[in-house]
Amino acid sequence: MAGWQDDLLAWSARTRRDLPWRDTRDPWAVLVSELMLQQTQVARVVGPYRAFLERFPDPASCATSPSGEVLRMWAGLGYNRRALNLHRAARRCVERHDGRLPSSLPELLALPGVGPYTARAVLAFAYEADVGVVDTNAARVHARLAGGRLAHREVQAAADDAVPPGAGWAWNSAVLDLGATVCTKRSPRCAVCPVTKWCAWWLGGRPDPDPATGSAGTSGTQSSFPGSDREGRGRLVAALCHGTVSDERLAEVMGWPDHSARAERVAAGLLLEGMIHHDQDGWRLPS
Repeated sequence: MAGWQDDLLAWSARTRRDLPWRDTRDPWAVLVSELMLQQTQVARVVGPYRAFLERFPDPASCATSPSGEVLRMWAGLGYNRRALNLHRAARRCVERHDGRLPSSLPELLALPGVGPYTARAVLAFAYEADVGVVDTNAARVHARLAGGRLAHREVQAAADDAVPPGAGWAWNSAVLDLGATVCTKRSPRCAVCPVTKWCAWWLGGRPDPDPATGSAGTSGTQSSFPGSDREGRGRLVAALCHGTVSDERLAEVMGWPDHSARAERVAAGLLLEGMIHHDQDGWRLPS
């Protein structure tokens, strides 16, 4: 395994992606980047990430602002529940951790919206802890190296065991870059991969099925977005960033002018989540 580690770290030193969140070890900035990057392409995150941190440079500035303002700063990224969770996490940090992000795995996992991947990402990329970070890209790398599908415990154990002592930040950056740019889901670039000598799938002739397919942590097929409830939710929140939406305009704003019952049902879901408010004037973001 030492050979794999050395070769991957050497490759990463030459090719590491230049990303703004890699220039900081601030736990809050790392958390913001990780939540923004969930199910969102890197190129779409860079601008909003910088703008968000200018407005909310620490948990306290976020926690003391209305959730509606946080949602406005999140505009264009989609999956707006992430913004609401970030706001709630900031409040938890202020209430229980003196305005700082905790540095232990259990305490990070207790924050709203922070799951196993995000918690370990904060530990690795902010606190430089020697933990394995497993997103869909890393899970794909480990499954192909092992040459077989891995269960959740197996892929996390493989990721943790692979981290060279004292190199948590550099190692996880390298693994994630490898999965994102070389060991891709479709058309992996095995000819330029720095670790093919240790890849069981490659050494076996890349047989079907691909071990990454169905392995724990790898992404499956996502439901269609056009015409979905998610699309209507996003349209409503985007409109509310610019002002109140009346009851009469709700269905039209959500893209379903002939389906008012559906619009009311989906809006009611957002209301229950605390993402929007409703009063006599109509629908609005929390203030």
